[in-house]
Amino acid sequence: MPKCFAVVTLVTGPVRSGKSRFVVTLASRCSGSVTYVATAIRAAADDEWNARLQRHVTDRPAHWKTVETAELGHDALLEIFRRGSKGDCIVVDAVGTWIAARIATHLDALAHDFPAFEAQMDREADEISAAMLDCASDVLVITEEVGWDIVPVAASARLFRDVLGRMKQRLAAQAENVYLIVCGCALDLKALGTSI
Repeated sequence: MPKCFAVVTLVTGPVRSGKSRFVVTLASRCSGSVTYVATAIRAAADDEWNARLQRHVTDRPAHWKTVETAELGHDALLEIFRRGSKGDCIVVDAVGTWIAARIATHLDALAHDFPAFEAQMDREADEISAAMLDCASDVLVITEEVGWDIVPVAASARLFRDVLGRMKQRLAAQAENVYLIVCGCALDLKALGTSI
């Protein structure tokens, strides 16, 4: 199926590298409306985490529409991309916090049948990736760079790392732009790298 939108941009990098600032700058150039898809779970008892989320709110333009997806079902998240309009922009912040939210709210499924839950997560990641890539709006996707360290002890952490890695590869293969942000510097991976 041919794409009906202008651009999908994937932005990855470590914590505090400047990913969000870079994406806000790109999205600010959009001539249409911007929808900010915030995927993290708010934690009532975690003041530090909520302060992090609030910094993201204050760092983006107040006129952008924000949709918090942690409480939305899978189909509702897909619908955000299906409703995208040409000339508008959707910012997804971030793929990793979406995966973390899905795992956190489905720990019983993970404990009951790990292989089945991993397959479900990969199916959902495929569907979301396809919806982003087929969206009529420009889509700017922020993701976290993990997996350059030791293998985690917890099964949930290994699942997070694996699902995230596979989803990033699928998105990067078809996105028009892929940037790695390190120390506030953006590296254009499509220009510098070779797809495998």
